[in-house]
Amino acid sequence: MAASVCDKLFTSFECRSSSRIESLRHSHSNTTASFHHLSSSYSVSRFPPKLQQRQQVSTTGKSRIVAMVWPKPASSAPLPPSLLDDETETGTNGAVEVNGSVSSRYSFLKCDGSKAVHAAERLGRGIVTDAITTPVVNTSVYFYKKSSDLIDWKEKRKFSFEYGRYGSPTTAVLEQKMSALEGAESTLFLASGMCTSVVMFMALVPAGGHIVTTTDCYRRTRVFIENLLPKMGITATVIDPADVGALEAALENNKVSLFFAETPTNPYLRCVDIKRVSELCHKNGALVCIDSTFATPINQKALALGADLVVHSATKYIAGHNDVLAGCVSGSEKLISQIRSLHFILGGTLSPSAAYMVIRGMKTLHLRVQHQNSTAMRLAKFLQTHPKVTQVHYPGLPSHPEHELAKEQMTGFGGVVCFDIDGDLNKTIKFVDSLKIPYIAPSFGGCESVVNQPAIMSYWDLPRPERLKYKIYDNLVRFCVGVEDYEDLRDDILQALEAI
Repeated sequence: MAASVCDKLFTSFECRSSSRIESLRHSHSNTTASFHHLSSSYSVSRFPPKLQQRQQVSTTGKSRIVAMVWPKPASSAPLPPSLLDDETETGTNGAVEVNGSVSSRYSFLKCDGSKAVHAAERLGRGIVTDAITTPVVNTSVYFYKKSSDLIDWKEKRKFSFEYGRYGSPTTAVLEQKMSALEGAESTLFLASGMCTSVVMFMALVPAGGHIVTTTDCYRRTRVFIENLLPKMGITATVIDPADVGALEAALENNKVSLFFAETPTNPYLRCVDIKRVSELCHKNGALVCIDSTFATPINQKALALGADLVVHSATKYIAGHNDVLAGCVSGSEKLISQIRSLHFILGGTLSPSAAYMVIRGMKTLHLRVQHQNSTAMRLAKFLQTHPKVTQVHYPGLPSHPEHELAKEQMTGFGGVVCFDIDGDLNKTIKFVDSLKIPYIAPSFGGCESVVNQPAIMSYWDLPRPERLKYKIYDNLVRFCVGVEDYEDLRDDILQALEAI
């Protein structure tokens, strides 16, 4: 195999110190002659990132060259054009210019300040297409080389990005990846899961519209539906996740715009019959949006089951490392375009850096979720046999009220296990505080296991009677499995149970 250009170029690589260059400079009468003498034996070539430095000697106005130099390659191995262009020049001020500091392409930039801002960028830059990882395009604006390009984009003859709130190349990759996972025509990523739900509601439910949702759900979603949507004339019917009769009544008695539910739900992991609900709602002209955060697209395909939209708090399993906030909604191009148009107005943009982190997390999504499914299933079976646990809430167990449904519409049951301690608030606190591996924290789906008491973590601001109205009992524990080994988590739970 022929040697590469880099092999030939760097076979006898040598780094010359500034003192070596200085001695060469003093051995000649002027800087230009010195440089020509040096270049007769060595070639100073461009090598990104540029390693050459240029230092001004203030007393003489001449340049001291501090550069990496190496013997010229043999003539039989010519350098690529990218390493040969912009040969060494002598600047107009008498200073030696190395590697095209004065470039004909940027001759309109006369001052260093302008060069620092615009050189290598103002006339366009190459797009990296051969990097394994998706580049982070950190910019808030995109430019057009001429007005006709802008007009072409405005009139939809040409695609382009324009402004960071409207998207970025990094985020576009993430959205396409999620669309592929969910089997969707289009996906929109936003700054958080809650932001996604809010924009979706506002985009698709008209003033005076009606929503049907379920009793068991994320508290902030309930607050938005019950307290904020009524200010826009939007009302809601709240039903049990499995009460199909209540859904039929709501559809008959109201002009329902949207059915929205988590499945599995938070925190009791109840399951909604997505196929049945979608059939009923579509007959009555209502859309169906499923929050599949607890399931992930690895365990459940809501769109394939008939839902119109599926949302995720991508902060959880999708990103999977407890280090970034994100949310997304997937569905038809028509519906996502409606949501995207409102998003352009409201903001809540996912930054390119955050998009990159979610992309990185998604590459191990299936591995993490499969492990978490397995560990959670084993923990649920273990917990239901322990005398200090009165009930385990996990759709993978036959004791779960929607176990048969979960088996039909899910391929795995997720990494969250909820259970009731045989004791009061303080006894449950003692159990949680005795655990050594999981963090006491909100959220779930990351590599680290976390645990909390919903009564404290999510509902502590409510009086106990109000908490009981939502079935948030003092002895309820939500254990969110990370990627640790099952044996370590089991033993930790066991010693914590023995401590109470």
